[in-house]
Amino acid sequence: MTNRLLIYEKYKDLSIVSGEQTTCRQNQLTMQHPASAKRPAPAPITHYENFPVASLLCPAHLRAPITALYHFARTADDLADEGDATATQRLQDLQDYRQQLIHACQTAGAAANADSKARWAPVFGPLQHAVQTHQLPAPLLHDLLDAFVQDVEKTRDGSGYATQTELLDYCRRSANPIGRLLLHLYGVTDEQALALSDDICTALQLINFWQDPSRDLPRGRNYFTTDDCQRFGVALADLQACQQTQSATNLIAAYAAAARAGMLKGAELVHLIAGRAGWELRLVVQGGLRILDKIDALHFATLRQRPRLRWWDAPILLWRALWM
Repeated sequence: MTNRLLIYEKYKDLSIVSGEQTTCRQNQLTMQHPASAKRPAPAPITHYENFPVASLLCPAHLRAPITALYHFARTADDLADEGDATATQRLQDLQDYRQQLIHACQTAGAAANADSKARWAPVFGPLQHAVQTHQLPAPLLHDLLDAFVQDVEKTRDGSGYATQTELLDYCRRSANPIGRLLLHLYGVTDEQALALSDDICTALQLINFWQDPSRDLPRGRNYFTTDDCQRFGVALADLQACQQTQSATNLIAAYAAAARAGMLKGAELVHLIAGRAGWELRLVVQGGLRILDKIDALHFATLRQRPRLRWWDAPILLWRALWM
């Protein structure tokens, strides 16, 4: 779940290339710019991410709501994943967090004023302003919380995912809402664009899974489905021990190929989003594809080593983005 915040899981000024080890068609969609208003300022981005968050390519009037969304998702991620809290405490914290989200989404009278003394006031003050100013769809925010709760429950129970259908349903709630929220901010509601955004977000989530098994598995996070492990002859004990068997390598190669196909399918979206947002999306797509290149260069041995983007990948990403 760590680094899932692609705010397209989106993005810290071209920290897209910092890493951490273990021209558009005629019928482009027009972005709508809501009127600006006085708003509580979101906190700065300080947490490491694979992809830049509210970078300079992001339209200036959307940096605050995008940053607010980032802090909402990042804080929930930390509640579910960081520290040494018990599963019971994590689930209670996430329930309390959801109640504050419900309060933040209220729009009537005094109830709409965020409580400055509440536990997560620095998160929900800016988020409340973004929700009310841009009419962000609350169900998408709740979908994200549902995914965080599922992560805690899966880890607590030591259970994984039985089928690809189950895993993709998780991605539908853990990653796809981010893309849809961003398109909402850009004023894009076209069904084709939403579907392509889902393809990109799901691909980014899956890429993150196959980039990070050496970190996820020791923490009780297993995204290798039972059906696929049986089909490729991968033993659960080998996965839990991060043993890079040939069967595991073959399975990761198949997963990487499927993620690449999904990303390439969704990449058509870059031709439907005009302006700087479209160029930022190009870099996001190319960042995901570059991680896949690095997984391939490791011969899919990500149970032993985590591939990462470096500063010298930036020219490659920029060049490839220009030619999309």
